[in-house]
Amino acid sequence: MSTPEQYVQNKAAASGSSFYYAFLFLPPERRAAITAFYAFCREVDDVVDEVSDAGVAATKLAWWRTEIASAFAGQPRHPVMQALMPHAPRFDIEARQLLEVVEGCEMDLQQTRYLDFAGLQRYCHLVAGVVGEVSARIFGQTDAQTTQYAHKLGLALQLTNIIRDVGEDAMRGRIYLPVNELQQFDVKAHEILGRVHSDRFVALMRFQAQRAQALYDEALALLPAADRRAQKPGLMMASIYRTLLGEIEHENFQVLHQRIALTPLRKLWLAWKVQALGRM
Repeated sequence: MSTPEQYVQNKAAASGSSFYYAFLFLPPERRAAITAFYAFCREVDDVVDEVSDAGVAATKLAWWRTEIASAFAGQPRHPVMQALMPHAPRFDIEARQLLEVVEGCEMDLQQTRYLDFAGLQRYCHLVAGVVGEVSARIFGQTDAQTTQYAHKLGLALQLTNIIRDVGEDAMRGRIYLPVNELQQFDVKAHEILGRVHSDRFVALMRFQAQRAQALYDEALALLPAADRRAQKPGLMMASIYRTLLGEIEHENFQVLHQRIALTPLRKLWLAWKVQALGRM
């Protein structure tokens, strides 16, 4: 029988995510807290990605809402919540934040298109901005302005995910690129769903990548000097994801039929560089 701590460790490691590399350099208690929180996010996200029946997925997300309420009332049942709750008081993790992550995943059940960037930003706020906010607290935030940085960085990371996953999302019938921007570049939804790579598609994706790059710059400019050292894991994520974005641009946005990724060794090297040299 595995402990809640082993459960969240396995969940975090199995995802093969870049987040994992950013956690490696944290002291034990912070690493335990972020691993549990990350496992919670994966658990909720998997409901939407792995359950094909939207009704069943909605029921499971409703279960998570009640589980969050009982966990904060001192009765966690799921191993993820059992691992996370001991850290909630110290790192100021609130039920509201976990419920917002669930709400973001719920949007995936109800919505497969976003009319404009403002609508997409609302989704990114829930699934990435709030995640950044909780993570910044766990990493050791001391300045209130670091929350703004965390939200902006979350948005940049999520937009990078969206760019990387256009083909995979299309296979699920989802398009996260805003409808009015598809129109602006004369790219039809059926072309993306049919995974048609064209010069128009490349122009649309270049526009998306430029916006993401600008958001990384804005996020880094918002990070207060006092919190730079504590927020190194976020800077590791920024370094890994910006490098990935550069690779995608270099490959001319061949994201419809393949998943462009960095090797584990390269991710580890980028994370180590931030840790050791304090730079990206």
